[in-house]
Amino acid sequence: MPIKIQSDLPARSVLETENIFVMTNERASTQDIRPLRIAIVNLMPTKIATETQLLRLLGNTPLQIEISLVHMENHRSKNTGQDHLERFYITSSEALKTKFDGMIITGAPVEQLSFENVDYWNDLCAIMDYAKKNVYCTLYICWGAQAALYHYYGIEKYNLEKKLSGIYQHYKTTPAEPLLRGFDDIFPSPVSRYTSVCEKDIETNNNLKILASSEESGILLIKSKDNRQIFMTGHLEYDTETLELEYRRDIEKGLNPQMPINYFPNDDPMSRPRSTWRSHAHLFYSNWLNYYVYQETPYIIDDL
Repeated sequence: MPIKIQSDLPARSVLETENIFVMTNERASTQDIRPLRIAIVNLMPTKIATETQLLRLLGNTPLQIEISLVHMENHRSKNTGQDHLERFYITSSEALKTKFDGMIITGAPVEQLSFENVDYWNDLCAIMDYAKKNVYCTLYICWGAQAALYHYYGIEKYNLEKKLSGIYQHYKTTPAEPLLRGFDDIFPSPVSRYTSVCEKDIETNNNLKILASSEESGILLIKSKDNRQIFMTGHLEYDTETLELEYRRDIEKGLNPQMPINYFPNDDPMSRPRSTWRSHAHLFYSNWLNYYVYQETPYIIDDL
């Protein structure tokens, strides 16, 4: 949350140059507070695990948030019971009737299909088109980020030689970026994907800006220059054991996966992995909710 100070306090200019969020008394007095409406379009097969991961992070702020879980109406989930979806979720068509302050569109294990061959692609495009005018800021994760970059900007994904899996170190590429306030200069993030986007395609697009990248795993964070879209190619929301579960699942499928990089202590898959990214994950979602949603979305949400 911001530090509220008088507009002419001498410390104000110093704090602002240090990327500390300050708010004047005048601005604070005009703020009304209401719960934020956040939609989570959950495309992951392990829906309950993903719900828990994201809600844990979204709930660790002083803000009051109303969550709407969304599933694709024309897609049959193989791993989550229909009773769970009917009780706790709204359909993609229902989501198109509500305006939201923020939206999260998750990843999905469909990277190796062309976008158009994903059975819910048309429904997802409808949500992305709707979000552009009816959601103040949307966060796209992993395949969701690749899908949005393709849909909005025509940026293609390309296949990697092998799955990129592990904990990779990333560095900030944009100074004084509110989304990364409080982050170390170099910070870890889980990555788990078979495809990637080309850095040059992002750099040459005047509507996009790279926020964080890795020499090993490539771009992690991108935003649109109007601050209404955030794209994350990794998984800061992952639990400590998530990469391990994916690794053992791939072994059982006979895929002969490479062991996740920088994940198991001493590269021993029998050792229990440890989280090194949790604090940055909490900070990232807190920053997103505060600086890109709460501070900017209109109080009367129908004004979006």
